[in-house]
Amino acid sequence: MSTTPADLLTALNWRYATKVFDPTKKIPEDTWKALEESLVLTPSSFGLQPWKFLVIQDQELREQLVAHSWRQRQVADCSHLVVMATKRAMNEADIDANLMRIAEVRGGTPDSLAGFRKMLMGTHQQGYMTREWSKMQAYIALGQFMTACALLGVDTCPMEGFVPEKYDELLGLEAQGLTTAVLCPAGYRHADDRYAVLPKVRFKHDDVIEHR
Repeated sequence: MSTTPADLLTALNWRYATKVFDPTKKIPEDTWKALEESLVLTPSSFGLQPWKFLVIQDQELREQLVAHSWRQRQVADCSHLVVMATKRAMNEADIDANLMRIAEVRGGTPDSLAGFRKMLMGTHQQGYMTREWSKMQAYIALGQFMTACALLGVDTCPMEGFVPEKYDELLGLEAQGLTTAVLCPAGYRHADDRYAVLPKVRFKHDDVIEHR
């Protein structure tokens, strides 16, 4: 773990919501592989990972998505567009798939996780694992991805300004039981993006941090 506190704060102060990407600059393959793994490694409630991350690089498709992104060019001009899609509804099969993966990775059998399964199913039956719950999980992934990008010198722009239904239609997500939660274009800022040099506006430390 070689990142220092100073390195972290430098990266977070450097980061901003990039308004104009340079379409000629692409993220190197090794850097992108690490960023994809940062998505895979995202924590989630109960470890259920109710998501799929679509990396959209087809330029024609991205141009189509601009029309459904409030005409924001970031989705077309970035290096890699990440569409964070989440489950429309969790079901028993989703829970069992997670238990199978636990057994595969840690050893043992799904039967040995019967107590955990009972707890998960009880939580599901109580209506906790809603579409909104899944969407909140995507925001955990968004935060982790943006921080990872900042540490590697890659620009991002978290985006809620889009029409989910149109994204779902163009990407064929409904048939997969998924819906678009949030977007995150990634790449490199354009030299003409005036927002890159503006001071970062945040409330003062003592206004938002309280020790008890």
